[in-house]
Amino acid sequence: MLKWALVALVVAVIAGIFGFTGVAEGAATVAKVLVGIFLVLALILGVLGVTVYKKVT
Repeated sequence: MLKWALVALVVAVIAGIFGFTGVAEGAATVAKVLVGIFLVLALILGVLGVTVYKKVT
């Protein structure tokens, strides 16, 4: 998922360079959403990992 966010960021930068501001804005929004989802999932999995680890050991 983080890979797709980076791809969207690169598309946004390239579109911005060439003057396609609408495309750049859309790709930047997609990148922000994907990074947000990635961070939330990483946080949830980290908390679950710590709590499950404590229950197992």
